[in-house]
Amino acid sequence: MRKKVTREINIEDEMEVKHAQREKMAQADGFIAALDQSGGSTPKALGLYGVSEDAWSTEEEMFDLVHAMRTRIITSPVFKGDRILAAILFENTMKNTVEGLPTAEYLWSQKQVVPILKIDKGLAEESNGVQMMKPMPSLGDTLGSANEHGIFGTKMRSVIKEHSSSGIQDVVKQQFEVGTEILSAGLVPIIEPEVDINCPDKTGAETFLKECIISGLDDLREGQEVMLKLTLPEEDGLYQECVAHPRTLRVVALSGGYSREESNLRLAKQLGMVASFSRALTEGLQASQTEEAFNQLLDSSIEEICLASKT
Repeated sequence: MRKKVTREINIEDEMEVKHAQREKMAQADGFIAALDQSGGSTPKALGLYGVSEDAWSTEEEMFDLVHAMRTRIITSPVFKGDRILAAILFENTMKNTVEGLPTAEYLWSQKQVVPILKIDKGLAEESNGVQMMKPMPSLGDTLGSANEHGIFGTKMRSVIKEHSSSGIQDVVKQQFEVGTEILSAGLVPIIEPEVDINCPDKTGAETFLKECIISGLDDLREGQEVMLKLTLPEEDGLYQECVAHPRTLRVVALSGGYSREESNLRLAKQLGMVASFSRALTEGLQASQTEEAFNQLLDSSIEEICLASKT
């Protein structure tokens, strides 16, 4: 049975931490490690890690196994804030501990890595060429819990399957509407309208998506900042206008099914974008590896992604 974990911090210290985290996210070199596989994607993530489904019999046991995998990554001596800007966490991970500390507190106090929380509840069925986010009736409670645990920002994902103008507009509208609520809670949202890499007209969808995002950014109030998480585009430099926008804190790239090699090649051509990779980061890591082999591979992956993020 897990113990409920809380943190004690005064308001002045919290403001100082938030400022330091904001400056790191805005200016530092590095990339975001996406460690936020949720219930639906957890079995696949564990399978790639070499842990088959017969290793657990309950959902709690499954989450314990994936937390052990994430803990192994987070506590690795090569996983540090000199190359890792932030880590995106699943809610279960946020409420858990790493070496006796609440996960978010461990990330910042021990690694200087900014903690970010995945808040969406998954994707709705495809309609009009897109998958919107499912409703989030308990969003207020989730954001309150995020603040209690020392989370800096949030992440939420929609998916664009086709170049559907009305569908893309709906996705971006929903993302920014929820983003405004997140901003009101004192957190920085990552707006993530992913374009499926198999979209038949990926170039057209991305070009129209950019127009919609710029419009959404323009509608934000002065002083409000969001991050953007976008699929690596077909047109190099497509999102430069987003990178330069005064309401954008950072633009990050998702790997979206590309291999780590392909992702890094594409990312290196996108000025101002940094990685926010999940599967591409953990590619090749295995539960059966020795600590030396595990850390060597993770170090190599981190270095490759970090270099591609410096353009």
